Amino acid sequence: MNARIIVTGTDTGVGKTVFAAALAGALNADYWKPVQAGLDEGTDRDSVLQLSGLPDARLLPEAYRLNTPASPHLAAELDGVTIDPERLVLPQTARPLVIEGAGGLLVPLTRKLLTIDVFARWQAPVVLCARTTLGTINHTLLSVEALRARGIPLLGIAFIGDENAESERVIVDFSGARRLGRLPHLPELTSQALRAAFAANFNADDFLKAP
Repeated sequence: MNARIIVTGTDTGVGKTVFAAALAGALNADYWKPVQAGLDEGTDRDSVLQLSGLPDARLLPEAYRLNTPASPHLAAELDGVTIDPERLVLPQTARPLVIEGAGGLLVPLTRKLLTIDVFARWQAPVVLCARTTLGTINHTLLSVEALRARGIPLLGIAFIGDENAESERVIVDFSGARRLGRLPHLPELTSQALRAAFAANFNADDFLKAP
């Protein structure tokens, strides 16, 4: 079976879309964002298409495309849409599949369903994207605990931002999670620059290992 890897973050805006684009490109993978909330300023799929170097056909269509940039449960209600968990099934692909979640782990998809509940059903390994800025220790350790409480395999942590060796060390020491690498902020965010930064700071083979 081809690798299926979930990319999630400790918070919204942490940089997981950029990371997902880099990972999908490095693994020559397919990409899927199951639920997209917010369409006016472009979608995460659009960003991954620009940054990953992958052709459009390798980026699978979303299960739900919601207009409002808000929590998916609210965006769906505003659109008059009901998110059906039975539609959130991992696609079968001929290549590795990178799946990007919406927001953080405890973001609600409906009034009764959290994003992490879907991840628990899928049982695919998770890459947790974490900031390096102030507050990351608390957010990251809480996210790790939430994953483990539900028996979700954690592949490791990908840090995003300027170097903060002490925060990274503390997170790894307390969580016991694998440090996969750190993606620095790029002065110019292009497909070529992102590909080079990922290759310099991560080992693509690490993402294909068992958690």
